[in-house]
Amino acid sequence: MPNDSPHIHADPPVAGATQAAAPSEFADREQGSRHVPGLLRHLITVIAFSWSVFQMLIARALTLNAETVRAIHLAFALALVFLSFPMFRGKRFSRWFPKLADTRRLPWWDLFAAVIGVGAALYFVIDYEGLAGRIGNPLSRDIAAGSILLIILLDAARRALGPVLPTVAGAFILYSLFSESMPGVLATAATPLSRVIETLSLGTEGIYGIPLEVSANTVFLFVLFGALLEKAGGGQYFIDLAFSLLGGFRGGPAKASVLASGLTGMINGSSIANTVTTGTFTIPLMKRAGYPAVKAGAIEVAASTNGQLMPPIMGAAAFIIAETCNMPYVEVVRAAFVPAFISYIALIYITHLEACKLDIRPIPRSELPPFRKTFFQGIHFLLPLIVLIYLLIIQRRSASLSALSAILTLMAVVLIRETLSDGRNMWRKALPILGNGMVAGAKNMMGIGVAVASAGIIVGVLSLGLSSQVTEVIRILSGGTLVGMLLITALVSLILGMGLPTTANYIVMASLTARAIETLAGDFGYTFPLIAIHLFVFYFGILSDDTPPVGLSAYAAAAISKADPIQTGIQGFLYDIRTAILPFMFLFNNRLLLIDVTGPLDMAWVFGTALAGMFAFAAATQGWLVRRNRIWETVTLLAATWMLFRPASLDAFVPLGPYGGAAAGLLLFALVYGNQKRVAISA
Repeated sequence: MPNDSPHIHADPPVAGATQAAAPSEFADREQGSRHVPGLLRHLITVIAFSWSVFQMLIARALTLNAETVRAIHLAFALALVFLSFPMFRGKRFSRWFPKLADTRRLPWWDLFAAVIGVGAALYFVIDYEGLAGRIGNPLSRDIAAGSILLIILLDAARRALGPVLPTVAGAFILYSLFSESMPGVLATAATPLSRVIETLSLGTEGIYGIPLEVSANTVFLFVLFGALLEKAGGGQYFIDLAFSLLGGFRGGPAKASVLASGLTGMINGSSIANTVTTGTFTIPLMKRAGYPAVKAGAIEVAASTNGQLMPPIMGAAAFIIAETCNMPYVEVVRAAFVPAFISYIALIYITHLEACKLDIRPIPRSELPPFRKTFFQGIHFLLPLIVLIYLLIIQRRSASLSALSAILTLMAVVLIRETLSDGRNMWRKALPILGNGMVAGAKNMMGIGVAVASAGIIVGVLSLGLSSQVTEVIRILSGGTLVGMLLITALVSLILGMGLPTTANYIVMASLTARAIETLAGDFGYTFPLIAIHLFVFYFGILSDDTPPVGLSAYAAAAISKADPIQTGIQGFLYDIRTAILPFMFLFNNRLLLIDVTGPLDMAWVFGTALAGMFAFAAATQGWLVRRNRIWETVTLLAATWMLFRPASLDAFVPLGPYGGAAAGLLLFALVYGNQKRVAISA
């Protein structure tokens, strides 16, 4: 695309791919990954490329049993982590342990750890029949191999993701071994070491459990699709398209940032990656338009975090949710549709309110790329997405085959595009794009691979009979109240989710807090749909990405905006309060998840009233609608929010029914808006 604007980098597709790669390189530097030269760099590239090829083959052409696929998947992830990340990261460690934190060389001990990790992961399938025959009576070498795998995996998770997940997983292992020495309600019968190792490392209840299976069979292909789309220039296209569509409105750069983050967040599987990918372009533009650095970074953080809630992929966790809840994937997407979309539209509305408060004027249309030209020059990027959604939602094909079809379609699109551009140099231009995308997809997956395997440790420990203790602790802390129980589980989800990628985040939350909600809600006389419970913990786990003091997305955005990361995280969380109320609302109003909703008119009513409720809540929390709110107007807006989200709650006072209650909420919202509009006009 020609460079129609000094603000937007709107280059041809191939150049756009080059530009889109820059944020990934920025992320690599921030994460402290290695940049080794020569042969070692080529070794990492070959392993990453081979992993992508393997995952594509098992989706269609290569038939292997599930255990073999999981073990090979984990072996690839472990190898790449130890080859890509030094033992320690950060300037402090570089000063104290320069050899252990050196990102410019690969020491022999890391290469040795990679080999040992691969061997320990593959031991599960090398002696699978023997292990199956020795259930309950493992050999000494079985215990040794399982112990090595646990140690290697926890260290890999620490290198790739930081200390949070391995610390939590390690604490659960120690708890299972010494639980009888714990105080009070935490005390239970201890589990022998051999049984812990056998459960976690030598069977399918721990590391090699369902989360790793979904990662190997489904998640990888979607992450690969996102990486290929970005390298082909799709990420840049979505950014340009968003700015051409919304950039000319008041607060346009912020609105375009939200839209671009939503489009890319659907496919990239990581709020941090989303932040550095789109934020590199959008945050400077928001600052230029007049947004303070903290608010510019916070808007990008809120948009990127919410990208993980967007169907059809939902940070790659949608498939694990479907597997865990034992329901069709399309039903997960249906349930997640209304909350995700109204949350995103409300964030665009919040950026408008901020623009009004800051008196930010629109960017002249002459400085923006024309929408029609931008749309049609990159329209080919929409074809793979259409194929993906058509196969998933309409044809209801398996997620893996749908993703593979989208990948192959995208590859064909790239080849055709380069043929039409320059047929003689087609392969020379297309192959690097596809090859870089294959490598980037595998590198993006190595953290997710070790994350889901490490989260499987927590799942495995709970399968030893310890989940009842977690439930009892939440029961005691909640003070015996339903609201207290939900607040405690939300807080636990926020705390435990800090520092975890989306997929691992959900697995941990589902293992710990979802079971507790299901059990305790029954004690209070409530029966929540299982999908509502799992989306509840999923939402609060996602919100941890911008919650101080960790808030990894906030740190990434602050590095771009040059603002304080804690202030950025706090502001981002204030923007995301609208998302935090949604889980409470759809637990008690299942119609927000399109449960018991019949027909398109009923669905439109639910969507419209819920969106109005989000607008009312956003206006109340931002203190602005048409002008600055008075106290009574804020209170009225909060009352309207309650009526619109929980219309049936009014039946205890006035029997209005679900439609009448929502209509009353709309009337209150219109009353405040009309009054402010009248005052503004008269002033």
